[in-house]
Amino acid sequence: MSDIKSHPTPAYLREAELRQGIELLFYAYRDFTSEPDHMLARYGFGRAHHRVIYFVGRHPHMSVTELLAILRITKQSLSRVLSQLVHQGFIRQTPGARDRRQRLLELTEKGVALERDLSENQRQRVMRAYRNAGADAVEGFRAVMLGIIGDEADRKHFDRGRNGK
Repeated sequence: MSDIKSHPTPAYLREAELRQGIELLFYAYRDFTSEPDHMLARYGFGRAHHRVIYFVGRHPHMSVTELLAILRITKQSLSRVLSQLVHQGFIRQTPGARDRRQRLLELTEKGVALERDLSENQRQRVMRAYRNAGADAVEGFRAVMLGIIGDEADRKHFDRGRNGK
């Protein structure tokens, strides 16, 4: 008769640690977004505006369809946010070279400046945390975040390179 031994659950997988991980994500996100939220409020913008500005800045000349795929919001929601950003001169839309119906997005100079201002505090926070944690922890964090991302295609996006491109 074979001896069946139960394997104890590692400490990091126990309920208390899992709950703490969830809470840490909430607290970190709150603090990560707090300064940009205050800056955005001056323009009457919210976090959706920030995400659009960020991703258009990271991927100049991306199409509206590509942005919708990243953000996973409705066309109507994106249209409202994008209209404000275009109207106020932060984003420029141009027709596609091959398909004139396609709308390609890029930040204007004003948009580049806003993206830089919004992201600077966040870059500093991440840099400080990475420095304090060390290289092994940075790789561990990356692995955990990739594990949280539910969509395989989104995870593969980060396999193409460290910068997400």
